[in-house]
Amino acid sequence: MPVRHDRAAVATVAGVAVDTRHWIGGRRVASPGTFPDVSPIDGAPLAEVARAGADEAALAVDAALAAFPAWAATGREERARILHAIADGVDRRIDELSAVETADNGALLRSHRHGVMPRVAHNFRFFADWLLTLGHDDFETRGHTNHVSWDPAGVCALITPWNAPLMLATWKVAPALAAGNTVVLKPAEWSPLTASLLADIAAEAGLPAGVLNVVQGYGEEAGAALASDPQVARISFTGSVPTARRIAAAAAVNLVPLSLELGGRSPLLVFADADLDLAADLAVGQYDNAGQVCLAASRLLVESSVAEEFTRRLAAKAAALRQGDPRDDATDIGPNIHPDHVARIDGFVRRALDAGARAIVGGGPNTELGGLYYRPTLLTDIEPGAEIVTEEIFGPVLTLQTFDTDEQAVELANSTRFGLAATLVTGDRERARRVGGQLVAGTVWVNCFFVRDLRAPFGGSRQSGIGREGGTWSFDFYCDVKNTVTAPKGWQHHG
Repeated sequence: MPVRHDRAAVATVAGVAVDTRHWIGGRRVASPGTFPDVSPIDGAPLAEVARAGADEAALAVDAALAAFPAWAATGREERARILHAIADGVDRRIDELSAVETADNGALLRSHRHGVMPRVAHNFRFFADWLLTLGHDDFETRGHTNHVSWDPAGVCALITPWNAPLMLATWKVAPALAAGNTVVLKPAEWSPLTASLLADIAAEAGLPAGVLNVVQGYGEEAGAALASDPQVARISFTGSVPTARRIAAAAAVNLVPLSLELGGRSPLLVFADADLDLAADLAVGQYDNAGQVCLAASRLLVESSVAEEFTRRLAAKAAALRQGDPRDDATDIGPNIHPDHVARIDGFVRRALDAGARAIVGGGPNTELGGLYYRPTLLTDIEPGAEIVTEEIFGPVLTLQTFDTDEQAVELANSTRFGLAATLVTGDRERARRVGGQLVAGTVWVNCFFVRDLRAPFGGSRQSGIGREGGTWSFDFYCDVKNTVTAPKGWQHHG
């Protein structure tokens, strides 16, 4: 059904009308206050967005709770049909969604059009289809039959990040809805706009009122209220470790299960027997999205005997990158998201240089472009355990360290508190198996990067997170998994 908007609450962003109010219980809801949304491309104001607090968060949870029984009772086929209809709506609006998200978070327009937004639609289609095959074979125990089922858990609070706003939101929304849950989505305050468009698309696809709710606002206000609400049955969060600790503490009061994806400081290991052109290509690819990728293999660990040649090839590729307006198809690197974030990135680099690191490429803001554009940077001459290699920078900054043995490579790779992913480049299959098996990481790529399949588990070890997403792992989290054991005897026949 078409969604009605109050013109006074609609912002025009990249030529697209975006309602800036919350979406709660199938209707638009305003707040007494707003917060500004500004484009990182040029600092232009985009919208004044409704700012939720505890009242709006509670209203959204109540709406989701009221809608839960009917949605949970909806058959799998009908749920899957509606999720496919949402995917169809995304496909029809890929250009609009891409334009708005590029304006909102500064990522490349061509990436949104050709990769990110098609993935948004795929998220819905995948979990709709997986739902229809979800099951476990019955098994016998001393003549008794065990039957495993996945029951919807209830209201899910989903708190999502700014670096790939809609794709990462729907990575959570799609399986939660497929499982029969209702959802309250709180997008990041630095990039909230495509979540509002998703609410329109879902309503037009026939998703019942209250099944998906969107509240916009700050984490310490709306997010905190959702995390502490005793009516919430599941909380899924992607973001920083400090915020995750606060969410976990709030959820602990009500013993609410958590799924946390918290980023990392992932290594890229380059061995002497590697294809160095491939290795350099994989390394320069880590500047994607201005380095604002949780999986980025931003710690380059290179065998000493090939370090000089590898560095030469990488520096040449990095120098050829074009930085500029992300709406231009010729641009390779756009801006970072926010002044506070740029200051954080530059602080890491300044302190590293002061401590003796050397910038082979970049090393500071791009003063020619100004604003939030930070030059692709490659730092070397770094001491083991230095801040620049142990803390997540989340910007276009790569570090390079060397090793002489496989054991040293593994020790360096595992030397942070994170464990999200790792990439290794080698021509030796046995080395890949042996070293890969010793790396602390949720995902290991060998001679490739960012090959993702939703059938595979995704998540991190150590402080990179708790839990796994993808395939049945997602349903295991968003459901109460039940085993029903039936005796062979005791039946009374009627007829």
